[in-house]
Amino acid sequence: QVQLVESGGGLVQPGGSLRLSCAASRSIFSFNVMGWYRQVPGKGRELVATITSVGSTDYVGSVKGRFAISRDNAKNTVYLQMNSLKPEDAAVYYCNAVLLSLSGGRNTYWGQGTQVNVSS
Repeated sequence: QVQLVESGGGLVQPGGSLRLSCAASRSIFSFNVMGWYRQVPGKGRELVATITSVGSTDYVGSVKGRFAISRDNAKNTVYLQMNSLKPEDAAVYYCNAVLLSLSGGRNTYWGQGTQVNVSS
C-alpha cells in the first residue's frame, strides 16, 4: 500500500509563496506520473501540475509561470513551489501518483490533502 503525505499548506497573503511537499512511502522513481490537484468546495478536483518519471512537467494555464513542480527521488518527495499566489489559488491541494503496469493496469494513489488559504 502506498501512502502519500502532503505538507506545507497554510495561510499566505496575496503575492506570497508556499512550497508544498508530498512524501511517499516508497520510491517515487517507479511512478509514471506524479502530480498536484486542487479542489474548492462545490467543485471538482482540478489538475494543477504533473511531472513524469523522466522529469517532464506540465501545468494548468492559470498557474504557468507561477508554480513549479519538482521531484527528489532520493527523498521520495515531490514538491510544488507556488509563487505570486492569488486568492483564487486557495483550495485543498492533493498529491497524486500513477503507476502503470506492464499488463495495462493503472493504480492511482492520493494523499489526504493540505489546505492553502490566500487572503489579506
